[in-house]
Amino acid sequence: MAREKFENKKNLLEDQVISIGRVTKVTKGGRHFRFSATVVVGNRKGLVGLGNGKANEVPEAIKKALQAANKNVFRVSIIDNRTIPHDAIAKVGRAKVMLKPAKEGTGVVAGGSARAVLELAGVKDIVAKSLGSNTKINVAKATLEALKMQRTPEHIAELRGKKVEEL
Repeated sequence: MAREKFENKKNLLEDQVISIGRVTKVTKGGRHFRFSATVVVGNRKGLVGLGNGKANEVPEAIKKALQAANKNVFRVSIIDNRTIPHDAIAKVGRAKVMLKPAKEGTGVVAGGSARAVLELAGVKDIVAKSLGSNTKINVAKATLEALKMQRTPEHIAELRGKKVEEL
């Protein structure tokens, strides 16, 4: 039953294309082009996912990336319906992303693919900084990893077998 509810939510997901890459294979007969696409999906209420797709045509690559992103959807811990519980730093490849919770009214202070991921996740007040490489795909993956690291006080209390007041 829980899986059924999750499937219904997938229909409400928005999507945003982060990057489209063209790869050229030179053969005896000439150049062969293939395309790769990276897409982030989210419902702006705590669900977000990322996917990659490759095909001979751009629309096909985007369609495959959308399917992959829908399979990889997960829930993000958001407190007060606006920000993340604590700081986090995640690294994917040479891309490093630092996320910090922000005061109400700050908005999403992030650039490029990190902004797309955070907005579709439903985070309204956050400061994000991309350190190291600015490869779009790796920055998006690192942002997702940092979001996966988030733990609410309720979750930590549950893991320790205590009440939130005892923490």
